Amino acid sequence: MGIIGWIILGLLAGAIAKILLPGRDPGGLFGTTLIGIAGAFVGGWLSARFLDRPVENQFFDLYTWGAAVGGSLVLLIGYRLLFGNSRN
Repeated sequence: MGIIGWIILGLLAGAIAKILLPGRDPGGLFGTTLIGIAGAFVGGWLSARFLDRPVENQFFDLYTWGAAVGGSLVLLIGYRLLFGNSRN
């Protein structure tokens, strides 16, 4: 999977993370989108590095999606802790 595939996966993973953690984020839609893209990369790296489970090169692999969404959730929670809680 190339860089474009990871970006698309990150956008979708960010949207899923946003659904799982609703609320207004300090960065808005743009910040959440960037967090999703970064989360896909971070989740893939963490999965390969610490869980000994490298992500596959297939877009529809369940572990790849889990790593991307998990990374997005971790970054979204960290972002909220650093830059303010969600304002409902």
